[in-house]
Amino acid sequence: MNKLQFEEKKSVLFIFIDGLGIGERSVNNPFARIADTEPLAHFVGEKSEIPFGGIMVPTDPRLKVEGRPQSASGQTTILTGINAPLLLGHHKQGFPNQTLRDLISENSIFLQLKKANITENVFANAYTPQFFAETPRWKSATTCAVEAAELSFRKLPDLLGGKALFHDFTNADLIKRGFEAPLYSAARAAEILAGIAANHRFTLYEHFITDQIGHKQDFAKAEIHLPQLAEFIRKTIELVDLENTTVILTSDHGNIEDLSVRNHTLNDVPTIIWGAEKHFAAERIKDLTDITPTILQILTR
Repeated sequence: MNKLQFEEKKSVLFIFIDGLGIGERSVNNPFARIADTEPLAHFVGEKSEIPFGGIMVPTDPRLKVEGRPQSASGQTTILTGINAPLLLGHHKQGFPNQTLRDLISENSIFLQLKKANITENVFANAYTPQFFAETPRWKSATTCAVEAAELSFRKLPDLLGGKALFHDFTNADLIKRGFEAPLYSAARAAEILAGIAANHRFTLYEHFITDQIGHKQDFAKAEIHLPQLAEFIRKTIELVDLENTTVILTSDHGNIEDLSVRNHTLNDVPTIIWGAEKHFAAERIKDLTDITPTILQILTR
């Protein structure tokens, strides 16, 4: 298949993968035991070859705060550029509390882009009807970030129309839950994500099955899922016009790289960057506070 054609504008595709760290090469690390997991497999003290000329930057999720990095504060940091754990005085697990929600409502990356007159932005994940019907409705950092900029949520009709992806990009989980949806291959899901990115200046896609696998210490599922996820990433990069689009992949904390424990790890996370602005981005990213400012600089400079 030919590469998709993009407008001659700088754009960013941001892929967030929950619970992906840089671990030791050991029997407890599924990446050391499973083949075909490039570009997700990275090991402490080893240099990795990144497909399609990508650059991997070890990125600090600990943010000068003791304890294991957690989702709510790590994701808030990624999506605002502000050190949320340092502000709280601790790492916050699960969903953002009111302090973090307020932080996102004032500093969401979508809101910052909107203020910079970059309005062709999208959160590519599809939501189910149940999410909007739930009371109370638990909101992730990404949900809060979308709401802060008053963006529209993608829903199942968008997914069926090829304009959104579920967090399980194959739709297997949706089908298991009784929804009528096509079962996608990794390659088909990649076509859809690349197509969404082709029509937006900034596209965010979130995937968190990796973190669920880590908490369950489920090596059998890792053995199936990680090659599939890696293929999805590779196919997406293959379809994106890297002359105009920068692709950034990162995580909020480690987890799946050490299945000997159920908890998050203290490991750095990989930030992997492809495209024309990869060197510019790689020079600026050291910890999770650098993600949003770097994306803004790419799109506004």
